[in-house]
Amino acid sequence: QLQLVESGGELVQPGGSLRLSCAVSGGTLAYYSIGWFRQAPGKEREEVSCMSSSGGSTNYADSVKGRFTLSRDNARNTVYLQMNSLSSEDTAVYYCAAESTHFCSGAPDNWGKGTLVIVSS
Repeated sequence: QLQLVESGGELVQPGGSLRLSCAVSGGTLAYYSIGWFRQAPGKEREEVSCMSSSGGSTNYADSVKGRFTLSRDNARNTVYLQMNSLSSEDTAVYYCAAESTHFCSGAPDNWGKGTLVIVSS
């Protein structure tokens, strides 16, 4: 069973940047498509970004395109989400997720417990 542990969430000012990390264990990251999801207070969980297992294809939600960057380091079994130009709309619990498929299906079966990002002055 794959284990995912997110870190890096904190309080940040509007316009600031933050990098989230997701440490993966119990499997070989290179075999998984990986993604970040988020759930804001009172809203449904949404996919932020997803990357195929090869790293050749990455998708972003329209709301984060040009501001967020998903990356993976298979040697370190770690996934990252670089977030720039943050606004209050980005306040949410961010979840790392993985699926043993090449392409992202939008329904991963391995989830972390989440890390809280608060964007506020």
